[in-house]
Amino acid sequence: MNLRLTTMLAATGLAALGACAPTDGTGTTTGMSRTQQGALAGAAVGAVLGATRDSDSNNEGRDAARGAILGAAAGAVAGNILDRQAQALQQSLSNPNIQVINRGSYLQVVMPEGILFATGSAAVSGAAQNDLYAVARNLNQYPNSRVEVVGHTDNTGSAALNMDLSQRRAQSVAGILGAAGVSSSRLVATGAGFNQPIASNDTAQGRAQNRRVEILIRPTS
Repeated sequence: MNLRLTTMLAATGLAALGACAPTDGTGTTTGMSRTQQGALAGAAVGAVLGATRDSDSNNEGRDAARGAILGAAAGAVAGNILDRQAQALQQSLSNPNIQVINRGSYLQVVMPEGILFATGSAAVSGAAQNDLYAVARNLNQYPNSRVEVVGHTDNTGSAALNMDLSQRRAQSVAGILGAAGVSSSRLVATGAGFNQPIASNDTAQGRAQNRRVEILIRPTS
């Protein structure tokens, strides 16, 4: 395989698609949609795979170009689906403190402890259940994904206590999603305890941010 040629083709595809990124009117790029980002990633991967899977060893450039085109199309479709799912999900939620973050390859739904549970409890509040049912409806509308529910705590108390609480909270949230019709084969519930903080545990504000449940929606096709 002509690795140099493959790399050049991938880079050319990336540059061409990057030129489509939105600008602020002065020519300065302001960022790309997930559709464009997916197309960029797909083009690069497709170019490499197209060349490495060349069947006749005589048309590497052609195969890389075809791979880039097919990869860009697949990546754009995946990115567009995540864009639409994230928008629909955000619009369906009643609590503005719930974050829906599109990470490019998956969606991250961040639900603070304060809207889900009473202190030290793993029982989901009535108001939060309504939003979880909205999440479930969205998941059923977009069924091609794996759903990871991860509980997190701050570092107050022992590691064992926090691991147990985070696991029970994750299971409570996953249980509601399952009761709302999300297939159990798609759901995984885990507790992370205080091992994955997103803020400092040295302040009350930071500890409040760390006490959360995250729903990670990872496309499978």
